[in-house]
Amino acid sequence: MLTRRAFHSLAVAAIAATVAFSGCKKETASNTSGGDAAAKTRKVFAIPAGQKPKLAFVTNNASDFWKIAAAGVEKFKSETGVQVDMKIPASNSVAEQNGILEDLLSQGYNGIAISVISPDEQTRQIDKACEKTNVITHDSDAPKSNRLLYIGTNNYEAGKVLGNEIVKLLPNGGKIAVFVGTFGADNAKQRLAGIEDAIKGKNIEIVEKREDQTDRAMARSNVETVLNARADVNMVVGLWSYNGPAIAAALTGSGKKGKVKAAVFDEEEGTLDGIENDVIDVTCVQRPYEMGYQSSKWMHDLAARGDAAVTKIPADKAVDTGVQVINKSNVGKFREDLRKLTK
Repeated sequence: MLTRRAFHSLAVAAIAATVAFSGCKKETASNTSGGDAAAKTRKVFAIPAGQKPKLAFVTNNASDFWKIAAAGVEKFKSETGVQVDMKIPASNSVAEQNGILEDLLSQGYNGIAISVISPDEQTRQIDKACEKTNVITHDSDAPKSNRLLYIGTNNYEAGKVLGNEIVKLLPNGGKIAVFVGTFGADNAKQRLAGIEDAIKGKNIEIVEKREDQTDRAMARSNVETVLNARADVNMVVGLWSYNGPAIAAALTGSGKKGKVKAAVFDEEEGTLDGIENDVIDVTCVQRPYEMGYQSSKWMHDLAARGDAAVTKIPADKAVDTGVQVINKSNVGKFREDLRKLTK
């Protein structure tokens, strides 16, 4: 796990900054390509010296995954006394998340960290927010937007990690079904791409892909439907955190425990229970605590230090918080460490 203050030290190669005053904010602009076809102008807003910023950490749903991220946010708040508000959409609705974004802008927040539900659909909305405040992304990126930085898992690499575990679990090949809230989310697309590349040439075929729109009941019923309809499926794969518990419940309820393998993401209680009870074979765990802590720290630094913070942004504008593979051999130790981290 990355330490709380261990950030990449790569500097942005060139920063073209101009300073203008509007109200009480200092605004600077840096032209960067960010991997886009054309260079984009990314504005940075700095608050007056000595003022504490008002920051917001926006999730993409109400999953238990975010409780761990919240612990990281709370740690930063306890260390600094800086306001960081958790904003949690009740559903995986783009309209609801956009509404939260608009509310934060109208309330004068100095920094917003957001896990983007649908990057292509929301790029314009995020760019509008970037005209008024510092915006970074976490967990699910919007790489075509003007966001300043992405903090979280390199989801393609995480997909490859889980894909390699799938290959180990299916040494003779097989057929798998993949489940997620929406394949339109950047993290879902990248994880799936990593899995597909890892299983390529291994006689493993993805035969079903199902979305549940973060409806927990549908998440389970999707798995049950596939298990009942396709006796040839050897493994089920969940890309979002709540998919693990849904898969565990479906496998147990359908009598397929031990007959159909399961590989998932994240560390929800139902997933860890599933591993301990031999229902789920493996999970690829992200580090949401670090997402919460580091997002809070970066938002604060950008608002408080402006250009000085910009020069610390990595050249690829991403801070990878890493992943860990959890299976029956290490799930007990992992749970112990997790309890200490979030107490």
